[in-house]
Amino acid sequence: MMTGGSLWPIIASLAAQGVPGDAADPAPPPAAEQPALEELTPPPPPIDWQQMMDDDLVTQIIDGRRRPGYRPDLPDALTQDNEGALRPPPPEAFPGLEDQLPVPDRWRLIESLGVVKERWFDPYQQNTYKGDRAIDRSKVPWLPIKGDDWFFVANAVSDTVFEPRTFPIPVGVQTTERPGSLDVFGKDRSFVVAQTFIVGAALIKGSTAFKPPDIEYRVTLAYQANYVDVPERRVLDVRPSKASHRYDSFLGVQELFVDKHLGNTSDRYDFYSIRLGIQPFQSDFRGFLFNDSQLGIRLFGNRDNNRFQYNLAAFWRLEKDTNSGLNDITQTPRDDFILTANLYRQDFPVVGLTSQVSVTYNMNREKNDVQIDHNGFPVRPALLGDLRGREYDVVYLGYSADGRIGRINLTASFYAALGEDRNSFFTSQPAEIRAGFGAIELSYDYDWMRFRLSGLYATGDGDPYNRTEGGFDAIFENPIFGGADTSYWIRQTIPFAGGGRAIAINGRNGILNSLRSSKEEGQSNFNNPGTVFVGAGADFDLSPQTRISVNANHLWFENTSSLQALRVEGSIPKDIGWDLSIAGIWRPKATQNIVGRLSAAVLLPGKGFKDLFDNKQNNDAYLSILANVILSF
Repeated sequence: MMTGGSLWPIIASLAAQGVPGDAADPAPPPAAEQPALEELTPPPPPIDWQQMMDDDLVTQIIDGRRRPGYRPDLPDALTQDNEGALRPPPPEAFPGLEDQLPVPDRWRLIESLGVVKERWFDPYQQNTYKGDRAIDRSKVPWLPIKGDDWFFVANAVSDTVFEPRTFPIPVGVQTTERPGSLDVFGKDRSFVVAQTFIVGAALIKGSTAFKPPDIEYRVTLAYQANYVDVPERRVLDVRPSKASHRYDSFLGVQELFVDKHLGNTSDRYDFYSIRLGIQPFQSDFRGFLFNDSQLGIRLFGNRDNNRFQYNLAAFWRLEKDTNSGLNDITQTPRDDFILTANLYRQDFPVVGLTSQVSVTYNMNREKNDVQIDHNGFPVRPALLGDLRGREYDVVYLGYSADGRIGRINLTASFYAALGEDRNSFFTSQPAEIRAGFGAIELSYDYDWMRFRLSGLYATGDGDPYNRTEGGFDAIFENPIFGGADTSYWIRQTIPFAGGGRAIAINGRNGILNSLRSSKEEGQSNFNNPGTVFVGAGADFDLSPQTRISVNANHLWFENTSSLQALRVEGSIPKDIGWDLSIAGIWRPKATQNIVGRLSAAVLLPGKGFKDLFDNKQNNDAYLSILANVILSF
């Protein structure tokens, strides 16, 4: 190993071994005369560090990494000139292809190649009935369609419900189910069995993978058969001669509309469309104000690469079937109209959060309308106060948000209700409507768990005899909040016996204490006690197929002045009680096609609830069990 000195000994050694060279080369000088290595090796040029930083090779020293802010020059654009190029010959020019079958369209290509085989009952493979491929017009010549971009979409749902429950049930006035039942409230056990079949079909023109359909025709029918058994008379029917159990069925039209694409406003398919007919509409993210399928016209679309979305809509409310809640188009629509406009903005005011502002006007003109439901109970006007007909104008100004702020999921809605009631049932005089509503839910995801906190505040009327109605009420609520229909208070209807006839404290699938005759057929009521709700819950995804949800909610009346006036009581406590529930959801295929749910809820009455519904049995708890199976295609 050489550790220093001159290169010349090496060169000499190589020359002695016959390294090719000039034989006349002079012998090397003596060692003393040999120059140092440093004198033979020229010094390296100075390093230009700036040039090295700008060099793309330097910025790629670590594979896959590049200096921040570095932007290399792009290569020159490629151009291709094929002047004089010839078109490819037709397939007929190639022998042996005459026996090939043509592919009718690109949607059937993979089936022609044998990759998939369509089965009409399988919604997860290519399926013509689910809109995965265009209609073959040769097989349906009777359809009045033109072009090869028409699609057919069918859907079918079976919804089965079995629901035992207990709630305060008033004893009949004229007669009772059992002799000697003279208390205000009787036995409280009942159950409901309901089977609903939903069948829908849509005919759509246009490839909708990247753009809205050019036109869509849709119809959805729902048929429900239900059986109810209660222990008291005059609960299911106004006639005391009727039995305390009932079977009923009804066919409703839930969707019947045409949707026309009016145009695009950008190359990313920002669009505007119009929809006319019976159609679903939800006024906010969780369905607090208006969540229903009604007859209407709606202009909707988006802008700025879908960052903005908007709706302008007008609805004419349809009558509902009393026992199923489905649309009844055999009756004349109500004199109740809804005009609404809303605007959504994504990533506002922070990234990940969508904000919505809305204005909704409810114009009710049912003062001279007397409506009796299918069971014989009056629903308009409600049997409260002076029993006179009512009409009102109310504007809801709203702000809602949905999304996340960092790791926190957030949903919130706020409304101010401003307007005029032409006849307050307490004073028989006009009254101003001044009410407010707020609801918020925060949740946090940790691995397979989600923890939730929720709160809701709806103002109550502080003085039923003044010229202001301060109790907040919705148009048609169906909230997904606080456990939704797993919750006892949201799921069950609590009758306001002793203060009004055929009146409920709250409505089924509703959270507000509105004192309405019916959410489906009654009118909004702004003389109500309001609602205060605080809850906590958690969802546990034990597997892709199994989820467990638990909820603990506490409820209060916001103000009991209206209850005191109707009950003629000096004071009524505000505490409604604890609403505790647990639900198990099972999806055996890890999809939404088969969903089973079993839930149980209990209401532990507070002082206010006990004051209103104290009975001979002195119940300490009310129970609700819900078994539900949904099959979808």
